[in-house]
Amino acid sequence: MISLATRFIVRSYVVFAVMSNHRLRFARSCFAWQRLLATVLTGSLVSTNFGSPLPAKAQTTAYCQLTAAATQEKETLRQSALQGNTEAQNRYRALINQHAQILRDCRNRTWPQTQAVWLRLYPCDLQPGILDKVMDRVVNRGYNQVYIEVFYDGQVLLPTAANPTVWPSVVRTPGSERTDLLAQAIQKGRDRGLKVYAWMFMMNFGYSYGQRPDRQSVLARNSKGDTSLYVVDNASQVFIDPYNLQAKRDYYQLILEVVRRRPDGVLFDYVRYPRGSGAGSVVNRVQDLWIHSEAAQQALHRRALNYKGLNLIQRFLSKGYITAGDIELIDQLYPQEGEPLWQGRTPPPAPQPPNKPLTAAQRQPQLQWELWQLSVAHAIQGIIDFLAVAAWPVQRQGMKAGAVFFPDANQAIGRQGYDSRLQPWDRFPTTLEWHPMSYAACNNTSCIAALVQRVLQYAPPGTQVIPAIAGVWGKPISNRPSLEAQMQALRAYAPRLQGVSHFALSWQEPQLESERKSCRVR
Repeated sequence: MISLATRFIVRSYVVFAVMSNHRLRFARSCFAWQRLLATVLTGSLVSTNFGSPLPAKAQTTAYCQLTAAATQEKETLRQSALQGNTEAQNRYRALINQHAQILRDCRNRTWPQTQAVWLRLYPCDLQPGILDKVMDRVVNRGYNQVYIEVFYDGQVLLPTAANPTVWPSVVRTPGSERTDLLAQAIQKGRDRGLKVYAWMFMMNFGYSYGQRPDRQSVLARNSKGDTSLYVVDNASQVFIDPYNLQAKRDYYQLILEVVRRRPDGVLFDYVRYPRGSGAGSVVNRVQDLWIHSEAAQQALHRRALNYKGLNLIQRFLSKGYITAGDIELIDQLYPQEGEPLWQGRTPPPAPQPPNKPLTAAQRQPQLQWELWQLSVAHAIQGIIDFLAVAAWPVQRQGMKAGAVFFPDANQAIGRQGYDSRLQPWDRFPTTLEWHPMSYAACNNTSCIAALVQRVLQYAPPGTQVIPAIAGVWGKPISNRPSLEAQMQALRAYAPRLQGVSHFALSWQEPQLESERKSCRVR
């Protein structure tokens, strides 16, 4: 039985032939329509947006997503292969390879060239076939990179028998002590043509770390001696002092273990201080900065270049201000020194006769302002230095390293206030990938595009910027437009943007996420 579509093509072929006068053009047109008719009659025509037709088993739609028929065929073969069907196993492996090539070809000719998704793994993923199912879903949705969370909430995605870090393993199921879920995920991703990145929290070491008696000196503290547990609603977030040597050692050991699994890259998240709530979301006093633990204080003292500078830094840090009396006192204590000095300070030129030197009261406002700026810069420099320590072993192995950040977390607020996160992403090195979390929710794409545009304005030429957006395909969610709408808005910034990531696979596959989180592990 010839379908209505086939009848339409045949009728169109006849009409087209009658209308053609030039013999050569007529012959070529006939040949083209004959080929089209043959594909319809044999059922092998593929609907695609990306050029020449592909075999029916490898259909793709917009954004390189596989069609429902292609994904169902692969899932059926996966289930049969899981039951021990040898023929299905061979066909499944062949189809995985075929889809990997199709995805690679499609992404090479489709914007964005890099389309990534964020993924958290669970102990349930150790069950036979589950990790294959997850990675198949990643490919089915047109992604060619996946960012796997390997350090979060104070736990690491390392097997318990090969975990020399101070954090507990994510997988603690009896009998799985030597099973390396991260290594398996990297391999299964690569089998499907995916690049696999390790996604790691950085300055947020997690609740379990904060409860260790031997790590209390490592935690970041404000002037009251409080840790971030007292100001952050999420109890899983415990931030460390980036100047603490023990923090650097602990994290460096973790990085080495992750790098040993040979991911394609490592992304560092929580490259910042905690964000307070309400008025606490802005810092405008030195008392609120997370620089009052011992290591951070000592590092700040070392920024003094003379005794006058050191004395004023100590007074400002302990009280939150300095007085004219403090200035008069240090002038008396160190008469041989001129102006108080610290790193970055250029004192005003000495007044020339007949002008009189400024009094202590006249000098106080400027010195106090400069001490506040020094304190903020000190807090920021701790983040930058810690990121450099974390990225070095990754880049030394030739792997990509990237930093995840909020585009609005580096802003000054008011005359002397700052966003409490103090996230200095505009000073991140251009050797890193920049991953701005563009999660604004205003029911349209304008606020999302504005965040990305802000990053591009700051990013030096050559910086690889890969925005992260949140949403699902085909419909709005959480006051955000669909991913299609967001992607269309970001395409306006091509070719500067060659990659985009989506948070998260769990949003797109809620049923699968629920099954993976609540299974009974055997």
